[in-house]
Amino acid sequence: MPRVAAMVETAPMDSGATEAVRPGDAEPTDDQIDPSLVLHARDLRKSFEDTVAVDGVSLAVHPGERVGIVGPNGAGKTTTLLMLLGAIEPDSGTVDLVGQRLPDGRGEAMARVGFAAGYIPLPERMTVRETLDLFGTLYGLAEADAAADQVLEELGIPHLAKQRCDSLSSGQGTLVGFAKAVIHQPELIVLDEPTASLDPDVAMRVRDRLEVMNTEHNATLLLTSHDMREVERLTTRVIFLRAGRIIANGPAEEVVEEAGYPDLETMFLAEASRLRTTEV
Repeated sequence: MPRVAAMVETAPMDSGATEAVRPGDAEPTDDQIDPSLVLHARDLRKSFEDTVAVDGVSLAVHPGERVGIVGPNGAGKTTTLLMLLGAIEPDSGTVDLVGQRLPDGRGEAMARVGFAAGYIPLPERMTVRETLDLFGTLYGLAEADAAADQVLEELGIPHLAKQRCDSLSSGQGTLVGFAKAVIHQPELIVLDEPTASLDPDVAMRVRDRLEVMNTEHNATLLLTSHDMREVERLTTRVIFLRAGRIIANGPAEEVVEEAGYPDLETMFLAEASRLRTTEV
């Protein structure tokens, strides 16, 4: 996705709408920016030619929440994330991101957001250290070099500092992309499949770091993943998508109980099987 990737990387510089709004959230039809919310989307819709990717999604996320967006391939997860970040424009609907209405306020908003995904390329000819220094500076850090050293140490990869990004393995690139996303201690961390290419011990290191940022700095987490155990560990609320619509929203244990499944992975597999049957 080169075009989408480029748009994201500019960051530092039913028939009705389906809702993911918990008790006490502002009404998604309210057109005012709610300062108590980190993220507020209303009735998002997006189609690509004849394919409806997102069909009336509304959601509200409070500071410090840990929210997972899940569903089988084609459910609309990545498209929803990219609309929430302003990387692609919805056909209709509005997004307020850290107090800024998109698209006009995107530049200011993204300075307070960290985003990592496997399809966002790293600058090939720069070293890992140069890349982190650059993004730390773009995010306005007074001591970007010290912040780069710190995040490399925290992730256990100081030995990669002098390595060029185009020589990194897939897993190493994922770690560096994550480091780039969190170097400025963002208020909101958005991750699309954060540990998909990582070895289990390295994935655990990333999950531990996310939990520290959430508990010690009140960072808000929003992620997608096909690893339901990861979702159950990292999130306090899941939003389950089917064909671009929200079919469930709440703590994982409540979602699966209401749907009649023993756990989130069983529900996910059932939804994936249902989708394959529908396609046939």
